[in-house]
Amino acid sequence: MPDMLKTYRESVLPVLMEKRGYRNRLQAPKLMKIVVSTGISTSRERDTFDDAKVQIAAITGQMPVLVNAKKNVANFKLRQGMPVGVMVTLRGSRMYEFYDRLVHNALPRVRDFRGVSPKGFDGSGNYNMGLEDVSVFTEIDLDKVKHQIGINISMVTTANTDEEAFDLFKEMDMPFAE
Repeated sequence: MPDMLKTYRESVLPVLMEKRGYRNRLQAPKLMKIVVSTGISTSRERDTFDDAKVQIAAITGQMPVLVNAKKNVANFKLRQGMPVGVMVTLRGSRMYEFYDRLVHNALPRVRDFRGVSPKGFDGSGNYNMGLEDVSVFTEIDLDKVKHQIGINISMVTTANTDEEAFDLFKEMDMPFAE
């Protein structure tokens, strides 16, 4: 069992139940999935997609899929079916392993890091954040990186409100800025 999942069950869950007054442990919010994605402009070279796939696969431990455009946008010279990004959805043990590496290894390596913004909640208990550079992850070999990419990280929870989700992430060691 991954350390983060064990931590959730043994220390985070009881604290949330006591703090929020849940009677049943199934009422407490939990992390459902993490979606890691990146968008790539159509003007860049085709090998950018391959490079992005390799970098995201190294970070997440799972092979990402190519995301195609759903409609034509003339201003962006974009046609339906053209590749526009790369994404991966993490669940279960891989999700908790990624979260643990993000919080304890990658975020402290961000330059001038003062905490993640508490404004990234969407009103439904989900949290979104972005990283401008994936080189903060220790899995990325800087010598092999041709194109710097940024990633979007969406964390989907079972929380009904942002306050519940904030408490969940705070107990799971998310370093929020004051």
